[in-house]
Amino acid sequence: MRTRYDDAMTLDTPSPRTFLVIDDHPLFCDALSMTLRSFRDDTQVATANSLEQGLSVIDEGISPDIVLLDLNLPDVDGVDGLLRLRRRLNDTPIVVLSSYDDDAVVTRVLKAGAVGFVSKKSGGSELEAALRKIWDGETCVPKGYRPVANGHASEAPSEDGVAKMDLLTPQQRRILMLVSEGRLNKQIAGDLSIAETTVKAHITVILRKLGVQSRTQAALIAQKAQMGSLLR
Repeated sequence: MRTRYDDAMTLDTPSPRTFLVIDDHPLFCDALSMTLRSFRDDTQVATANSLEQGLSVIDEGISPDIVLLDLNLPDVDGVDGLLRLRRRLNDTPIVVLSSYDDDAVVTRVLKAGAVGFVSKKSGGSELEAALRKIWDGETCVPKGYRPVANGHASEAPSEDGVAKMDLLTPQQRRILMLVSEGRLNKQIAGDLSIAETTVKAHITVILRKLGVQSRTQAALIAQKAQMGSLLR
């Protein structure tokens, strides 16, 4: 069955065939894998939910043409995972995936060795176009991206927000990060294998602990705190 990507990536066109996706969100990982497999009939996609698992997959013999790496993994801090992969894979292109597409974050990952940055908010056609550019040896960055001097944020993360994040339990932190990525309660419940009512109860507590009135305000605090971690 032909897909809308066949005209761009066909069996007769040089293009990446083997991908390694490292992301700890099962539903996103599955959806991304399906999208990648639609590019070519012979596409192979290996997945891992942590950096260590990704390194194990590589040790087992897979030679990916491109690695798609989520920055916010449970076993890495900031760009540490990217740096470790870069040392292991030498010239293999590594593309960073993240919902945090602030110019400072993009600048930081490019300086750390990524060949491109794709926002998790992008659609399938945008991902395909980004991978085409990267496979052709170009760097891919979000539309409107402007490099930041020294990779530092133009506005420092709120110290008060970071302090308030420390009031949250690990589960509440996970839920808040998913909220900041725009996920609905039902999706969060599926990701964490908990009841939707439990998610709602956690969010109520999260808003109270952070001293905010809405999910949007809570997500902003989470994004600022996360940005501070990524830029370390």
